[in-house]
Amino acid sequence: MSILGNILWFICGGLLSGLSWVLAGCLWCISIIGIPIGLQCFKFAGLAFFPFGKEVVYGGGAVSLIANIIWLIVSGIPMAVGNAVAGLICCITIIGISFGKQFFKIAKLSLMPFGAEVI
Repeated sequence: MSILGNILWFICGGLLSGLSWVLAGCLWCISIIGIPIGLQCFKFAGLAFFPFGKEVVYGGGAVSLIANIIWLIVSGIPMAVGNAVAGLICCITIIGISFGKQFFKIAKLSLMPFGAEVI
């Protein structure tokens, strides 16, 4: 069932969500200091393209906290707001609730991507 969900997700909004992570990763990789942050963005683009059947586990330490604060100021808030709005729009219909949940999962990840791991 997750394969069907991932195919429908990719067609109906996952492509744009994943491309936003790829774009953020490319922009972060312009500077040498931002390369680790950009690489993390590329990892999470895979989740944004195909989120069904995957979970995010949060953890991390002080370095992750500092990286999350920098990320939140520069890139996190616009991505989280965009995904939350898309999730709310999807939850208007009963059929779209499962897509809305995936958008909310990605919105939470957009706020705190460092120290998180996709399982």
